[in-house]
Amino acid sequence: MGKFDALTAGGIFVGLTVLAAAMFMGADFAFEGVTAFVSATSLFIVVGGLSSALAVNYTLTELKGLITIAKQAFYEKDSEIIGLIQTFSNLATKARREGLLALEQEAEELEDPFIKKGILLAVDGIEPELIKEIMQAEVIAVEERHQRGINILSKAGELAPAFGMLGTIVGLVLMLRNLDDPDTIGPKMAIALITTFYGSLLANLVFIPMAGKLTNKSEREIFIRQIAIEGVLGVQSGQNPKILEEKLKAFLSTSEREIYEQALEDAANDKGEDLGA
Repeated sequence: MGKFDALTAGGIFVGLTVLAAAMFMGADFAFEGVTAFVSATSLFIVVGGLSSALAVNYTLTELKGLITIAKQAFYEKDSEIIGLIQTFSNLATKARREGLLALEQEAEELEDPFIKKGILLAVDGIEPELIKEIMQAEVIAVEERHQRGINILSKAGELAPAFGMLGTIVGLVLMLRNLDDPDTIGPKMAIALITTFYGSLLANLVFIPMAGKLTNKSEREIFIRQIAIEGVLGVQSGQNPKILEEKLKAFLSTSEREIYEQALEDAANDKGEDLGA
């Protein structure tokens, strides 16, 4: 799945810590500050209502994949542009020296199934236009799958505050019906306000930020796959490895290009030291 993305988990943790600190500072006793914001009724209204609304809005299959989708916000894929360029440079070098058929074994060792598929199509002698069409179709399919998951989280972020507001209405109605009993006014008002708190918290600290994170990751993955398509076509056409490398380097930002050049320089120095030894 890739390496753990500490920013997502850290952001949620810091957000909760800030809120907890505000609760502590606003109460005479720390424990009182926390318990004042705990309400099973409020949580039931928000989570139960939100779950029901999502069940109405989406299919069972889509909702089953929600946990898997959410997990992706906590992990970074290992595939990066810098390593991708080096991979295609090596493949292009081998293809020019030994021919495309020599890449079949190399393709089997590739970890990225998308690149592996492209190289195997090239080895099989498929026309470049058809290879591009097949790979572009897969990119579109991946983008659509990502978007469906992002839509669910965005919808959850949209609905959570609404159910928080419904809980507020429930609490206010219960309170107004019992104005003659002062002892019930406080608890009913607490339900009203805490339910809004839960809805806003889930929407603005969990669902909407996670949807944003997944959108950024999806765009990055699609971008990398587009580079991979260019790399596969370059290898198939027998392009000079140096020319292909320069072509793919155009996709790098200035900072990424500096990192790439430094990596090449370090690799060259290491090789020189090994030969000297």
